[in-house]
Parts: sequence; structure tokens; C-alpha cells
Amino acid sequence: MPALCRDCLTQFENARRCPACASPRVTRHPELWDLTIAHMDCDAFYASVEKRDDPSLEGKPVIIGGGHRGVVSTACYVARIRGVRSAMPMFQALKLCPEAVVIRPRMEEYVKASRAIRALMEELTPAIEPLSLDEAFLDMSGTTRLHGAPPAVMLARLVRRMKTELGLTGSIGLSHNKFLAKIASDLDKPHGFSVIGRAETADFLRDKPVRMIWGVGAAAQASLDKAGIRHFSDLLRWEKSDLVARFGGMGDRLYHLARGEDRRRVSAHAPLKSISKETTFNEDTSDPELLDGHIWRMAVQVADRAKAKNLAGRVVTLKLKRSNHTLLSRRLALSDPTQLADRIYRTARGLFDQINEKGSYRLLGCGISDLSDAADADKLGDLLDPDAARRTEAERATDVIRTRFGADAIVKGRTLR
Repeated sequence: MPALCRDCLTQFENARRCPACASPRVTRHPELWDLTIAHMDCDAFYASVEKRDDPSLEGKPVIIGGGHRGVVSTACYVARIRGVRSAMPMFQALKLCPEAVVIRPRMEEYVKASRAIRALMEELTPAIEPLSLDEAFLDMSGTTRLHGAPPAVMLARLVRRMKTELGLTGSIGLSHNKFLAKIASDLDKPHGFSVIGRAETADFLRDKPVRMIWGVGAAAQASLDKAGIRHFSDLLRWEKSDLVARFGGMGDRLYHLARGEDRRRVSAHAPLKSISKETTFNEDTSDPELLDGHIWRMAVQVADRAKAKNLAGRVVTLKLKRSNHTLLSRRLALSDPTQLADRIYRTARGLFDQINEKGSYRLLGCGISDLSDAADADKLGDLLDPDAARRTEAERATDVIRTRFGADAIVKGRTLR
């Protein structure tokens, strides 16, 4: 059986320890040299960057998040052993792990580390589909001749370089499609390398829970539970037409995934679907001026990201979470796409004003979707708002000043609320 030492990259047959360096970190699989679709997932990425940059944190439970009312962005594996999970409320995480070191996110450092990892990936293949800062799909088809080694060897070399050159670790999932590659990368974390081959796909999936499917959340799981579908074996008993009749488009997807079929290609240019920003308050608030200031600040941040990517959005969304955790979401489609903070703010503020029953809020979010190229943005003007053109010119001028002298070089008064 083909085998690979993940420490020294020696290729050999059958042995459970590397014959060259005696390492037990060996990956063995009958299809090891033939599979080409991979998913690379960094291990506790934000926390790993913090531990790399501050060696005194080594061995300590680290939680990346902010404020007693915030949520956990990520946690190191020491904290995860105590039950801490991403998206968990901070107060709950600190009950589980009171000795944890809590660090506010340093996004600029995480972006820098992500770009360094991406540069290493680009040496392997141009077919990279990033899913976030810390994970991506790679299609290694046709690269064996280029590198003189099978994809499995080059992927093991990638994570070894991440460790030695960047001080970060990642886990690899290797298979024959994206669905299975992503599942595989979760099977052996941290610093793992797992393989799901074609021949074993049906047997591997049969007894697995359907919640392993990426995108099946609590609501989808509840719907599947009502239909008696909890494992892939349950899905296999359904006809395709019945699944589609019951679950719509998701039913067709479930039918194929239950059989390990996924025809999606690794796309290096997967389109961005939305741009948004949200914040969780340290204390619930109903103060209209404070909320107005937050809406403006988030509109500016959303607009800055849209301008940086040369994108505009036709739909503006406002998101609110009440103190009892009920979620309100409002959206409005514009006559033409926008990337202007002023227009995003005025639309989001209008959506806020339309909420009949005001109350205390713990979370506020703002964003744009239905994205398109910015070339056609903000062209139509507003006949009902004769000052819109003047505000647009002022915003463009402000952008020039902020680009030259920094984001805080010029701010509006409402930002200070």
C-alpha cells in the first residue's frame, strides 16, 4: 500500500513507520498517489497566530474574542478540550474555561499570515478556492509532472513549510471531490492528513450523520429529522424525486452527496456574495443616537471594502438582535447598485426607522448583497434628493484624503456618537 512520511516526505510501501526517519506520522492509502482534490484548513488559526507571536502563551488556553457580551471567534485546542467553541457567547466560554487568556482579534496580522500561506499554495497550483482566511480548496490535477511528485507529497510539503517558515499548522483532506475533501480535513486535526478514496466512499458515508454536510445547520437538520433522515443511509432510501419534492433544490443536492457525488469544480474566482459588518454591544442599548452612530460606522466599513474590491451592491440589509436573542432582518433593493457609505447608511437607517416596536438591542449589523462591478454603480441619482450628488462628491473627496493620510484623517460627527 502506498505510504508517505509527513515529516521527511519519504515515499514507501506498507510500513507503519517511516523507514528513513522512523517517524510514526505516516499516511497510508491505496489511492494516495491518484487523488487530486484537497482541502487545507489551518488549525485554530487566529489563536495559532497569537501563540506564534507571543511564546508565553504556549500551553495556555487562548480564546480570541472580545467583551463579556461578545462571541468566541476561535479558540486554541487547549480551550476546546474544555468545551469552548467558535460562535459561543464569551460569558459561557469563560464559565467553561475561566483561566483562559482572552485576546481581541488582530485582523491585520491574520490577513498577513493568510497571504503568506496563500503564496505557498500558489507555488503548487493556480486552482485555489479560498473559503476564508484560514481554509481553501486546491485542485492539484496535472501537477505531478510539473513538480515531479504526486499531489499528496506536495500537500505534505505545504503544511511542513507552513510549520517551519510561518510557525503555523494546517490539516489536509485529500479526496476525489470538494465535498469529501472538506470532510476529510476534519478527521485528523490538528496537523493531520486524511484521505477518502473513490473505492471506500459509499462505505465511509453510510453510517455518518448528515450534519457532516457543509451548510446543513440547525434549521435544515430539524427539517431532516422530521423526515426521519439522520444518517446518509437514511438518505439512500429516498428517491431523488421525493427528496426534491420535500426539500426543493437542497433535496437534489442531498441525493448526490449521499452517494459521494459532487461535480463542483475548484474555482479560483468564486464570486463574493455579500459584504457586511456587525457588532455585539457590551450592554444592550436602545439609545437611538448610539445606534445611529453604529449604523454610520458600519456603512463606512462596508463601503470601504466594496470600494477596495471595486464592487457595489443592489440590496442593503440591516440586522438586529434583541436582548431576548430574537433576530430581526430588513432588506431593501435599490434602483441601481451602490458602494457609497452615505447611500448605504441612509437606506439602513430608513430600514431601522420602519421597525414598529423599538427595544433594546445586543447586536447590530449592516451590509450589501447582489454584488456587481462598480462601473455601473451610483449612476442614476435621486430626483427626490437633490443634495445626493453633492454628498457623493464630498464622499469621493473624503476617500482621496483618507487614502493619502489614513482612515481617521477625516471623520463625520455622527461617527463620534
